Amino acid sequence: MGLSPSSYRDLEKIVGKKYLSSQKEERFCHSYDATGTSFLPDAVIFPENQDQISRIFELASQKKIFIIPRGSGSGMTGGSIPVKGGVVLVTSRMNKILEIDEENFIARVEPGVVVASLHSACEARGLFYPPDPASSAVCTIGGNIGECAGGPRAVKYGVTRDYVLGLTAVMPSGDIIKTGVVTAKGVAGYDLTRLIVGSEGTLAVVTQIILKLLPKPRAVKTLAVSFDSMDTAAKTVSNVMKMAIIPRCVEYLDEASINLVRGLLSFELPETTRALLILELDGDEDQVERESAQIKAFCKGAGAIEVLVAKDQAGAQKLWEARKALSPVLYKIAPNKINEDIVVPISKIPEMVEITRKIQRESGLTVVSFGHAGDGNIHCNIMYDKKDKDQTKRAEQAVDDLFTATLALGGTITGEHGVGITKMKYLAREIGPLELEIMKGIKRVFDPDNILNPGKIFS
Repeated sequence: MGLSPSSYRDLEKIVGKKYLSSQKEERFCHSYDATGTSFLPDAVIFPENQDQISRIFELASQKKIFIIPRGSGSGMTGGSIPVKGGVVLVTSRMNKILEIDEENFIARVEPGVVVASLHSACEARGLFYPPDPASSAVCTIGGNIGECAGGPRAVKYGVTRDYVLGLTAVMPSGDIIKTGVVTAKGVAGYDLTRLIVGSEGTLAVVTQIILKLLPKPRAVKTLAVSFDSMDTAAKTVSNVMKMAIIPRCVEYLDEASINLVRGLLSFELPETTRALLILELDGDEDQVERESAQIKAFCKGAGAIEVLVAKDQAGAQKLWEARKALSPVLYKIAPNKINEDIVVPISKIPEMVEITRKIQRESGLTVVSFGHAGDGNIHCNIMYDKKDKDQTKRAEQAVDDLFTATLALGGTITGEHGVGITKMKYLAREIGPLELEIMKGIKRVFDPDNILNPGKIFS
């Protein structure tokens, strides 16, 4: 399609010269995400409000201009990459927390709000927004809506869609729709809110979000549990989840992960540590003390070689910083990675651990696993050098083997990252042809000309 000089001028009239750019440097900065794949857009636009986005889409619909919505670009599957060119629409200027309603436990926010900023604002008022993706310091609420982001606390509190009560969004035609409610319940008509959440920016551009909040837990306790065997750790996870205690986080790190973050920890791990679980409990003070003692005793009985309890919030924060630093420090192993966020039933985690070992042996590549073991969401990182054709071929085969095994265990190929461009060719293995056709039909209803984020999910 491209962007004609006259269309460029029309867009400039909407947002002003300062907030539209065709400079190569600006286009390059918005050409890639965390996948490392890059496609140059024709231009980058920074709207200030909903009205400007509506006018942008009216023009795009008339002129058949591709529009690619983008938050902070921290996605892992290419969801914000302009694979067919067009205009990247960045929501960073729409970054206001419009309201935090302490009486009704809701927040109204714009899509460009950074998740960590929302966490801080809520907690300062004694409230709690649970979703906490690893990239929370940089990722935006709008991006989280697009991917239905989760994070470590999902095991107890659920994912982004569980906290979105309502949305205001602009359709590719430029029409503005409002979905959902501001109340705890609401079943009037189809649930368009949940349809848009997780649609990866292919149906509409969200301009305002109504989020459900919870009271901030009075106490939090974080435990680091060391094991000399990944098998023992995996079986412990499965058994912990059978207890009448629901930790808010159950994370695991394999041996390769531990070796990468040892220097970032505020305590010494036993030399024989081959797997590490991070468990976190919250609630009132007495409940947390009681449950942490029960968990500690259970893990010791299950074969843990050491159970450390963070003395204070600073100690817990240091532990989580090490966990969240894992993704970037993986590049010490190899220059490139394929990061897959598979999910299997909790009881199947031990089997999946063995499968990842087998894939490492057969591929000859380093496979690093960590993630949200409490809900079976494993981040499997296949490390390789994409300049090496043989390594690239083996890495691609490793992904194929991983997905085949995941689906055979009753799992899913993506728990948080979405499909984007990196998992398109695998989607039909999980979703049946009739179901896929229904999804494509929904896309046509919202976007008959396929101008919004084309080339994602389906083709």
